[in-house]
Amino acid sequence: MSVPDARLSRVNVSRDSRSASAAPPAEQPTATPSPRTGGAPGGSRGRLAALRGPGVRPRSLDARALAALAANPGCRRRALLDGAGVDKGALAQALGSPAAYGQSQFAIVRGNAFEARVKADGATELLRLLHERLAPGTPPPVPEEVAAPDLSAAGPEGRAARTALALREATAAGGWALLDHPMLVVEVAGAPAYVEPDAVVVHPDGSWTVVEIKSFPMIDGSADAAKVGAAARQAAVYVLALEPVAGHVGAHTGRAVRVRDRVLLVCPKDFSNLPAAAAVDIRKQLATTRRQLSRLARVEEIAATLPPETTFDLRLADDGKTATRRPEELADAVEAVEPAYAPECLAACELAFHCRKRSREDGAVETLGRGVRGELGGLRTIEEVLAAARPEAPEAADGTEDPGADGTEDPGADGTEDPAVVALRRAAALRDEALARPAVPGPRAEEHGCR
Repeated sequence: MSVPDARLSRVNVSRDSRSASAAPPAEQPTATPSPRTGGAPGGSRGRLAALRGPGVRPRSLDARALAALAANPGCRRRALLDGAGVDKGALAQALGSPAAYGQSQFAIVRGNAFEARVKADGATELLRLLHERLAPGTPPPVPEEVAAPDLSAAGPEGRAARTALALREATAAGGWALLDHPMLVVEVAGAPAYVEPDAVVVHPDGSWTVVEIKSFPMIDGSADAAKVGAAARQAAVYVLALEPVAGHVGAHTGRAVRVRDRVLLVCPKDFSNLPAAAAVDIRKQLATTRRQLSRLARVEEIAATLPPETTFDLRLADDGKTATRRPEELADAVEAVEPAYAPECLAACELAFHCRKRSREDGAVETLGRGVRGELGGLRTIEEVLAAARPEAPEAADGTEDPGADGTEDPGADGTEDPAVVALRRAAALRDEALARPAVPGPRAEEHGCR
């Protein structure tokens, strides 16, 4: 299956080897959008700032949010809110439908402690696991000879440019290098989004490997499939963000640079705090994420369809937490953007409970799931589904029974019937037949009761 190529933003860096914060303003490395899409013009940036509200800083996206966005590319509501940097959690709280999911503080603290242990002593254990899983048969890296460039810079754009420069220098050097929490940029719906993997390793052959460190256990060499899948989708976002940088580095160094499609997943071993690792093939997740991100509508195109006065500003009080704007006004602003709700959103989006509530009020079949929605064809509401399953049987003008009263649909103009309607009426007939039978057959006359 061919996958359309989603060209992501390329990162241009200065030839000067100084850090982004030390470079002159005219030569400072900057992350620039790709030529295909172009940068967001000043008017678009001003419109997105107006959607957030005056003085409201945009909320950055992480790979987890990007993976969830790519899983539902038809949701223009999430694409706009994420692209504009709107805090969906605070918005859902103000609407009266707060999100009930998220990572616990205990899990965050445990994950940070485990990551610190994996990267301790110059990341000796991490490099050993990487060599065992992804580079067997090659000379092992010597921790003292592994480069660890400084990636500090001002702002996410500066850090992304500094990361690109460090990757170029490490690749040109032809040795091992470990980039701790590099900053990468990926284009999402026409707007740049900055993501931060746990680590990126540069191999002597010029290839790069993404490292994902998670706190869920790996018991007897295997981990929870759902959690591994989520980690693979996040890693796919990092690989997509690295691909344009790899092309840029290859053009400047003359080396064959590639981002490996096998990532290193590091987890606690069994029930201990010792690290264990496995190589995860993310080719499927990579192709899916690339295709889905390429289908996202551009943010400025969605914003252009909204009324000029539309804004998601919460008008926070002096404490910076309490929203003073009326929920009805916020609901009208949110409803101005078309959603694509599915039950899977409940585990990935802060506005899912609000969207589910409105979808139930409208009687939309989307509340039943994507699979059911696809089977129902042109039936859009639950009322339409029930009406199709149990059609009325009005009498014709001459007193005869109207065609279709026997539970089958009238043929259309082309002589065909809607297969969804036929299946619904067949299911309704089977249900009526089952309910007409006794629920529990009575005992036979010759049988005695239990003793």
